[in-house]
Amino acid sequence: MQPSFENIFVKTKCPTQQQLLDYVEGRLSGDALHEVEEHLTDCELCNEALEGLAIIRQKEKIPGWLRQMKWEMMRKLRKKNHRRREQHFYVQLALTILVILFLTLAAFWAYHFFSAR
Repeated sequence: MQPSFENIFVKTKCPTQQQLLDYVEGRLSGDALHEVEEHLTDCELCNEALEGLAIIRQKEKIPGWLRQMKWEMMRKLRKKNHRRREQHFYVQLALTILVILFLTLAAFWAYHFFSAR
């Protein structure tokens, strides 16, 4: 997996998925708990994520679901990139054929033009 796709929250100050899960389940202590609560006062996205996590009853399955969604997203990105590369190949092939055709016609025209003199 490419490092750029590993975690979409890398460049934010938001808590990790695991920290949010631990917060919902009451497993955070001391500084970590205070840090997450302080962040939640300012971040609407994390508040909504936390509300969603609180609703889910089978919290032990969440990491599996996240992993599955991550792999599905990666599969779709690879498929999209593959199609794009395939399109670039056909464009390059068409341009190469046109250049060869143009050079062939230019050589043919030059041969007849100069041989007629």
